[in-house]
Amino acid sequence: MADIKRATEDFAAAIKSTDVYRHYFQMKEKVKAYPELKEKIDEFRWKNFELQTNCEQDELYYRMELFEKEYEEFRKNPLVNEFLTAELSFCRMMQQVYSDISDKMDFE
Repeated sequence: MADIKRATEDFAAAIKSTDVYRHYFQMKEKVKAYPELKEKIDEFRWKNFELQTNCEQDELYYRMELFEKEYEEFRKNPLVNEFLTAELSFCRMMQQVYSDISDKMDFE
């Protein structure tokens, strides 16, 4: 188990050394400097998550349109947009990592 722990720590360090992670981390630190903005970003992220996980498929498109319209001006803030873009890139990278690991395992 110690080998796996060490490999996990090395793997996490490798992820942290990527441009995608570094950009996300930089943007996260910039946003922290504006607590009110961070609070609004967190609210946006939470509402987006709730919408995507709790909304019925047949009304998702309509509700997403309303959501996007509600936050259209908010998303025009360059700091907000860059943070959310960096976060999305990092999440997509991690999804690919999880998928690659899962593909390597013989697990049913």
